[in-house]
Amino acid sequence: MKKYFVYILIISTIGFVSCEKESTLTEEEIIEGLKEALKVGTDTASTKLHKQNGYYMDLAVKILLPPDAHGVLEHQNDPLLQAVGIDQKIEQLILSLNRSAEDAAIEAKPIFVDAIVNMTISDAYNILHGTDTAATSYLQAKTRQQLFNIFMPKVKASLNKPLVAGMTAYQAWDQLKAAYNPLCNPLTGWQPITSTLDTFATNKGLDGLFKKISEEEKQIRKDPAARVNDILKKVFGTLD
Repeated sequence: MKKYFVYILIISTIGFVSCEKESTLTEEEIIEGLKEALKVGTDTASTKLHKQNGYYMDLAVKILLPPDAHGVLEHQNDPLLQAVGIDQKIEQLILSLNRSAEDAAIEAKPIFVDAIVNMTISDAYNILHGTDTAATSYLQAKTRQQLFNIFMPKVKASLNKPLVAGMTAYQAWDQLKAAYNPLCNPLTGWQPITSTLDTFATNKGLDGLFKKISEEEKQIRKDPAARVNDILKKVFGTLD
C-alpha cells in the first residue's frame, strides 16, 4: 500500500509540474513558437536540399527512376541494353533528376508562408501535443496541393536546364526511352516507359522536402540544442 501511495504521488507530481510548465505559456506564445518551429524547419530543409548533392547524396530522399522504368533496371545486364550503354544512361538520368530537384528546392520557402501565418490557436495546441511530426503533417495538409501546382513549373524549368554534362533531365529521359522502348515487343516481353517525368519529379521532390522538414521538427522537439531562439526554448521546453 505504501509503495502504491508513493507511485501515485510521483505520477501526480509529474502531472502537476507538466501542467504548471504549460500554464506559463500564453496562447500567443504557443502560436509564435509553433510558427517559429515551422519557419526554422522549412528554411533549413529547403536550404539543405538546394545545395549540390542535397538530394543525390542523401539516400533518404534521393530520386531514382520512375516506377515504369524499373524494367530497365531488371534487364540492364541484357546484352541488348549493354550494347547501347544503358548503365551510363540510367546514371545520367538519376543524376539529372536529383540536380533538378536541388535546383528547384529553394523555391519552396516562400510558398510555406501563408500556411504558417494563418495558423490558429487550435492548430497550434494540437501540433504542440501531437506526434513528433505533427507540425510537418499540418504543413503538408495545408500546402501540398498548392505547393505541387506552384512547384511543378519550377521543376519543369529545372528539368530543362543542362545541369549534368550539358544535358537536361528531359534529354536524359528521352535518351533512356530511345534506348529501351524499341526493345519492348512481344519477343522480349518488356513493357515500354510511358510515365510523365515532370509529375514524377515534382512529387518525389516534395516527398523529400517534407521528409527533411519532419527531421528538423523531431530535432527541435527532442534536442534542446536545436531550439535556436528563446521562443523555441520556452514553448518546446514544456515538452521536456
